Amino acid sequence: MLPELAEAFFSSAISAIEDIAYKRNYTVLLAQSHDDEHREKQLVEKMKNHRIDGLLVSVAKTTSNFEHFEQLKKYDIPVVFFDRIPPLKNIHYVACNIETGSIEAVNYLLKRGHRSIGLINGPTTLIASGQRKEGYIKALQKNRLKFDPTLIVNCDLTEESTKTALDVLLNHKRKPTAIVTFNDYVSAFAIKYAFKSQLNLNNTIEFVSYANSPVIGFMEHPPVASVEQFPAVQGQKAIDTLLDILNTETKEEPQAYYKMMIESQLIESSKD
Repeated sequence: MLPELAEAFFSSAISAIEDIAYKRNYTVLLAQSHDDEHREKQLVEKMKNHRIDGLLVSVAKTTSNFEHFEQLKKYDIPVVFFDRIPPLKNIHYVACNIETGSIEAVNYLLKRGHRSIGLINGPTTLIASGQRKEGYIKALQKNRLKFDPTLIVNCDLTEESTKTALDVLLNHKRKPTAIVTFNDYVSAFAIKYAFKSQLNLNNTIEFVSYANSPVIGFMEHPPVASVEQFPAVQGQKAIDTLLDILNTETKEEPQAYYKMMIESQLIESSKD
């Protein structure tokens, strides 16, 4: 179950998942939540009724109650979360180390001479938003720079919300010369709006984003760098984990929970 298959990140992940599932004689049923909690709950119920063996999930950005996933335990349906992980303790997951990626992103901008750096973050319901924030703060503190919480603005990842967030930062008393954005799509929205606002991006403001998705290659003015989150690797590890659980799980003994973290990598834009 994915938020949006149209996003290159999730299409890469599902491609890797399907390849491995096919080789292991499993069929993948695909569903999109479209980042809607109610839809996600309905889809979980339908998948349960289809008597699935297990579920791979990247949660919707609006989901705040995860009881629908917890309920699957009653039916012995294992769940493995990947990329977007819920704030629950006893779960299996595969994720990318976003915090270290954020530290690397901010350090990169500091080396380029920036001292006022903003963050257009995602919804507070996503753990990934908190990880971006933590990495951002740690990088500033390690470089002995004062953390200004008003330079962090949350958005719901839509174009309109990104515009609003960018406006807040551009009108800030410490107008940032660089901005870290939640992902490449948010970066694209922000850069597009910045040009409409007649900002000279080369001399005024630089962007760093996350995902390192193919969309960057089609942007006339891409972010100067993007944090690679390796969606195919996450997908591979997630399906391998689920198949391992299905093949080794026993009812008599409590199982250990798989918690796998993949290191991110900052990739500079080739057009920079």
